[in-house]
Amino acid sequence: MNENFQCGRYRFPLGNDDCKPLVMGILNITPDSFSDGGNFFDLDSALSRAEQMIEDGVDIIDIGGESSRPGSQPLPLDEELRRVMPLIFALRDCGKALSIDTYKPEVMREAILAGVDMINDIQGFRSPEAIAAVAESDVGLCVMHMQNMPVNMQSAPAYTDVLSDVRAFLSFRVQDLLNAGVPRQNICIDPGFGFGKTLVHNVALFKDLPKMGRELDLPVLVGLSRKTMIGELTGRATEKRLAGSLAAALSAANMGAKILRVHDVAETVDALKVWRAMLV
Repeated sequence: MNENFQCGRYRFPLGNDDCKPLVMGILNITPDSFSDGGNFFDLDSALSRAEQMIEDGVDIIDIGGESSRPGSQPLPLDEELRRVMPLIFALRDCGKALSIDTYKPEVMREAILAGVDMINDIQGFRSPEAIAAVAESDVGLCVMHMQNMPVNMQSAPAYTDVLSDVRAFLSFRVQDLLNAGVPRQNICIDPGFGFGKTLVHNVALFKDLPKMGRELDLPVLVGLSRKTMIGELTGRATEKRLAGSLAAALSAANMGAKILRVHDVAETVDALKVWRAMLV
């Protein structure tokens, strides 16, 4: 695996065993996201949240303008741009890497021009237009697996073999990016926990994280923060899933995950500091 993850203006070391996973903080500019929808919907509150993440030790800020919770409807392009672009312009010199959570090629292009360092695509760059939008840039790319679309992904998830199916999808998508000229060091992968998966599927994929990282020879991003999987395992409502989310984050780090996408930045950063110290 590459020792560094190239993420636009930032190069993050990943190969050293002393390195903690990167913490990616979630910043949803949406009224309807499953956990924090509406909390940071206006620019001032979103900026305040970003400033708090920076103070808490975030490595990457992941900006999202469209909810991808189960059952959510697609957002018009103009509305997504209206939500995310002012925040990107306001934060591009904040000293932290900026990611945009989008599957729309037009948003990718505009965000790259505005200075983002990473594109996080829940559709895994399936469309030729998405690949064309990123191929000649130096941004980091997160290739995620999702079965179907958010509006119907949790209706009846089914696989021939969830491990081989997800690995095969990610492998094909990564190869298309490589064929388009994207450097391998700019790519990470995400099995897409909760995106068209049952609890059984999610647990199996989690246990497969080390093998997935080895076989695809790429850093793995894990996003489990406050998700339904945590609720199903703990019986807790969304707002009471901090302990479960931290346990998942530390377990993912122990399984070799290189990037953790989380809502609770300060708590995750602290947990990782203790985890790392106890391994030395």
